[in-house]
Amino acid sequence: MATKTTTAKSASAATRTPKQENALKELFVDELKDIYWAEQHLVKALPKMIKGATSDELKQTITDHLEQTKNHVTRLESAFESIGEKAKSVKSEAMAGLLKEAEELLEETDKGTEVRDVAIISASQKVEHYEIASYGTMRTLAGVLGFTEAQKILDETLAEEKEADSLLTQVAESYVNEAAAAE
Repeated sequence: MATKTTTAKSASAATRTPKQENALKELFVDELKDIYWAEQHLVKALPKMIKGATSDELKQTITDHLEQTKNHVTRLESAFESIGEKAKSVKSEAMAGLLKEAEELLEETDKGTEVRDVAIISASQKVEHYEIASYGTMRTLAGVLGFTEAQKILDETLAEEKEADSLLTQVAESYVNEAAAAE
């Protein structure tokens, strides 16, 4: 079965024209620039979420992810380097919108409440889902383009983003949602 997949990839790559190959690489690099901006700005936004959280468990979950996010920035720089490109960011309109929504949720909820924690989890999971989609797409494109080192880097980060989303769900389901309902 794996042979067919490898053969299909090879045949697909063999039938792409240089123009198509360049267009695909350009799209890949544009996606890297987008997520690079997103991760850099997330490093700035997460401390606000930590400060706004009520639950110690939520604060710790976001704090741990902040450290991972700093590593994601560094990994992206390595991914750029692995394909011979300079690390450059271009504003991610999607992430900018998600971060703006997160700020609004903090402003609209009362400090020290579990409802605020629910809002923070909601905003955080929206960010995680955006990152999961982005890293999944980029990992696949890296493979198609033969950027095996970049593919490994992106796959590692994708796994961490999925884990962060799962941890946020656990915090929500373990007590935050029920505590918010009781407020």
